[in-house]
Amino acid sequence: MRKLTIVIAMALGCVLIWGTTPQAQSAKLADWLTDGGDVERTAWQRNETILSTTSVKNMKLLWKTRLDNEPRQMHNLLPALIASNVKTASGLKQIVLAPGVSDNLYALDAETGEQIWKLHFDSNWTPPATGGRGGGVLCPGGITATPVIGPGKAAGEYIVYAASWDGRLRRVDLATGKEIVQPAKFMPPNGKPYALNLYKNAIYVHTAQGCGGNPNMVYIYDLVAEKVGAWGPAGGGMWGRTGGAISSKGVMYTGTGDGPWNPENGIYGNGIIGVAQDPGTRAATLMDYYGPTNAEWLFKRDLDMQVSCAIFKYKGKELMVDAGKEGLMYLMDTESIGGDDHRTPLYRTPLYCNEEVNFASAGVWGSLATWEDAKGTRWVLSPFWGPKHSKFKAPIEHGAVKKGAIVAFKVEDKAGKYWLTPMWISRDMDRAEPPVIAGGVIFAYGSGEDTDQARYDIGLAYNRAEYRIKGSTKAVLYALDAQTGKELWNSGDQIASWNHWGGLSVANGRVYISTFDGYQYCFGIAAGEATQSAAKGAK
Repeated sequence: MRKLTIVIAMALGCVLIWGTTPQAQSAKLADWLTDGGDVERTAWQRNETILSTTSVKNMKLLWKTRLDNEPRQMHNLLPALIASNVKTASGLKQIVLAPGVSDNLYALDAETGEQIWKLHFDSNWTPPATGGRGGGVLCPGGITATPVIGPGKAAGEYIVYAASWDGRLRRVDLATGKEIVQPAKFMPPNGKPYALNLYKNAIYVHTAQGCGGNPNMVYIYDLVAEKVGAWGPAGGGMWGRTGGAISSKGVMYTGTGDGPWNPENGIYGNGIIGVAQDPGTRAATLMDYYGPTNAEWLFKRDLDMQVSCAIFKYKGKELMVDAGKEGLMYLMDTESIGGDDHRTPLYRTPLYCNEEVNFASAGVWGSLATWEDAKGTRWVLSPFWGPKHSKFKAPIEHGAVKKGAIVAFKVEDKAGKYWLTPMWISRDMDRAEPPVIAGGVIFAYGSGEDTDQARYDIGLAYNRAEYRIKGSTKAVLYALDAQTGKELWNSGDQIASWNHWGGLSVANGRVYISTFDGYQYCFGIAAGEATQSAAKGAK
């Protein structure tokens, strides 16, 4: 029977590493239902019971599954989502949802990597032969927004919310892969939305880069009223990797780029905006905004504020951090993110990267992360590309940084003043991507992507998929001690390809990463070792 199971798994494109016997589905398991782990985009898995600084040395490749999604430009698979204890016809399952850019959703068994179902979205829209901004690395078309999973009508039932290429909102039963209602108009087709967020029966999303000739907008779909509210920063593209972060008051915050800063005339490029749903009209309304004092210079140098914010509680306040290509971080109070003049945050760090003012292969990209340790210390993490700034120092540094790293700060305060104190800088990573936190361990990876957008010989013509794919190498996953940044484990050469605009997901002793060649990887702790780790953690 075991030999037969192996043959079936390989036939389905799944390479299963034995020793991963199913976890008891009756136990309380963790979920990862949205990009960034929660509506605040903290990237912190609070409910992890298996992964820890002592158990992570036992991490292995548990399985990898090849999916038949067709890549578009440099995109293939988006970050995975994980739902535990899903009611299916064959019993309770832990399901991994893997979105594919070519209008595909895949459901995989988290224990084995076997494909449970695939859904390819139909379309009511035909791409035009000419007109609009389309094609190219920046505008691949297809699904570009990580879906979000919400609760169904009963325990064990889940609904997947996704935005298909034609701009419609799709609602899918996670157990079966069947659409449960007719698709609804959400936004114009052929745009470039980023990760969806679900808050109090409304789906929030923002778009960027004018793809399809569409304006850059925030869209809020009310699931009860079936109405869409929209608001735009008048040119500023919003392209934080994990989408908008939502505060306890229902305000979605995101950085902007691709435009000048002129709020007096309704133009909010290269800043941070907060948008909320009007409870009466369901319209999307600007609630707050912040513009760095050097916003015009940032615009001229193409140093977008294009990073997803992270929101957290700290000593009775709700704070937020954000960053951008310039290479520094902003600490803000969600009560007024820029103060009375909209130009004054609580604190700005020194520059920690991008000393050469590079618009493409340096600075902070993607999203930030934050967590609180057992002593109540609040930490903030930032990935960055390229070398560390020569004047930036941390008490703990793990060697020279040439291609990228993770930097950790502590949030501190005194007499009503708040600041971020540098604590450690990780080892060098080939284009360090946004980290996630679980069990006192930071998981991060170097994507191996060729991020150059220009070369000395051909200039901006280099920013084409055929050049950058050839220049990309392999991704490597790392586990770091969250207190010190010390490397505890890495995946070595087990990941055969690289990824673009991907991300990590973590739940129940497993970390998920996908690559450009169509593989969904699952690294984790095998069942016997996981049981021992959980038992030790419970003592």
